[in-house]
Amino acid sequence: MQWTFENIVIITFAAIALGSAVMMITRRSPVVSVLFMILNFFSVSAIYLMLRSQFVAIIQILVYAGAIMVLFLFVIMLLNLQDDKKLTENISYKKLSAVIMALLLFSSLAITAYYGFLGKHKTLNPAAETQGTIESVGRELYTTYSFPFELVSLILLAGIVGAIVLAQKKFE
Repeated sequence: MQWTFENIVIITFAAIALGSAVMMITRRSPVVSVLFMILNFFSVSAIYLMLRSQFVAIIQILVYAGAIMVLFLFVIMLLNLQDDKKLTENISYKKLSAVIMALLLFSSLAITAYYGFLGKHKTLNPAAETQGTIESVGRELYTTYSFPFELVSLILLAGIVGAIVLAQKKFE
């Protein structure tokens, strides 16, 4: 691997993503965990930007950091977790062995991925510059995949109409 500025920035954002993921699952406060999850989403989005996939980066921020995280915060606020004893867990041998097995699994996956890709991708494919742009995704979506796109929109419309009908029956 060559140590270019781009690679250093990607590795930095990857370290931030890993660190925020670890902090997210180790915090006692659910609100703090959600904030670390938002940091994770933004760092993953920055990695997508560095890999020249603008569409996926913007969707990452709009869908996950925007809509999903607002939903998580509303659920946390509605649960109103006042008692910290509800959030504590005891460490048992089962949990410790699960952590050790997960570390072994991830280390074997990392070794396999490292040696599997070693020296195979030294140059960037020329088509990669234009594949992740919003223009290319939109062109494919509205030409090649126009029928499935319209089908999904009809299914979502049916779901919205069904939710409204169920909500009206509940209030009557």
